[in-house]
Amino acid sequence: MANWDIESRPNIFPWPPVLLVIFIAAGLGLDRIMPLPLAIGLPGAAVGVLLIIGAVALDIWASLTFRRARTTLLPHRGTNALVTGGPFRFSRNPIYVGNMMILVGVGLVAVSAWPIMLAPLLALAIQKLAIEREEAHLHARFGTAWQRYADEVRRWV
Repeated sequence: MANWDIESRPNIFPWPPVLLVIFIAAGLGLDRIMPLPLAIGLPGAAVGVLLIIGAVALDIWASLTFRRARTTLLPHRGTNALVTGGPFRFSRNPIYVGNMMILVGVGLVAVSAWPIMLAPLLALAIQKLAIEREEAHLHARFGTAWQRYADEVRRWV
């Protein structure tokens, strides 16, 4: 894309959902090769299910908030609105928080430590490949309004 710049769109590839799938597959794949079971039993698996349900609910809330603002949900598309309501009042990246909840929930449901141990790496990958570029995009588009929001609301939680 010859005339692509950070103001027009934050990225050219939708990294976050792809990374989530890769990290879930890696965690479950590592568990098959070198099992690392958690000693949590059924209560831990139930917590995992609740985490996944909570993450899906958070993602739906964030998606509806984007829709009401008439801007894109896609992480590689340019935004036309600075969204600060809904779950974005508590986190600048509630969908990515949801991704982390899903990965940890999968580990608990699978009774495997691998997905849980990979969660910090997923957070780092999302931060470097998506969040930092998204923040630069938002700063380029919304300037001081973005900076005020970023100063008031945490990046993760």
